[in-house]
Amino acid sequence: MGKVLFVTGIDTDVGKTIATGWYAQKLMQQGFSVITQKMIQTGCQGIAEDLIVHRKMQGISLTEEDKKGITCPYVFNYPCSPHLAAKLEKREIDLKLIEASTAALVKKYDYVLLEGAGGLCVPYNNEETTLDYVAEQQYPVILVTSGKLGSINHTLLSLQACQTKGIPLHSLIYNLYPRGDEIISAETQDFLRRYVAKHFPNSQFEVIEEIQLD
Repeated sequence: MGKVLFVTGIDTDVGKTIATGWYAQKLMQQGFSVITQKMIQTGCQGIAEDLIVHRKMQGISLTEEDKKGITCPYVFNYPCSPHLAAKLEKREIDLKLIEASTAALVKKYDYVLLEGAGGLCVPYNNEETTLDYVAEQQYPVILVTSGKLGSINHTLLSLQACQTKGIPLHSLIYNLYPRGDEIISAETQDFLRRYVAKHFPNSQFEVIEEIQLD
């Protein structure tokens, strides 16, 4: 049986999709079989666009699981929060379907990188959020952050939310791509590296320096 790691970000547009593909590639280079899964995708039709990015970074074609919808059970057209996207299409998000999809992938791959939509507190219905789902499943979390202004605050809030719910932190990925303000980015990286070392000593601190997308 493989291992599931849940990939989330401190906010939207922090590079979560890039980080998921990057980490999948890294594990593959270590000799593991890896598949990425998208919990819910909004803002597209057909095969989830994030999965297409992942496969490109992994250097593989779309898998049969991608084509059958196993790697992303829910795709919605409107680019918004999952709970609203589902409401607009008069559909309900059944977590049992997502669980079953993940379970099928775990039987085949060493690692399943399950990417969420947006940050941890994004709702998927009128009452529950991604944080609730991850806490219930007890998946170790890979949290993606960056050096943009405000990242320290958002990162610490996300880490504290995980602590409150008893969710283990697998790693913090610090995304330098694309490059921003060098002074802010350097200080943010140093601060977060020290914070993770002190409060999450068994977790990894990873840095994405540069990404090559063909």
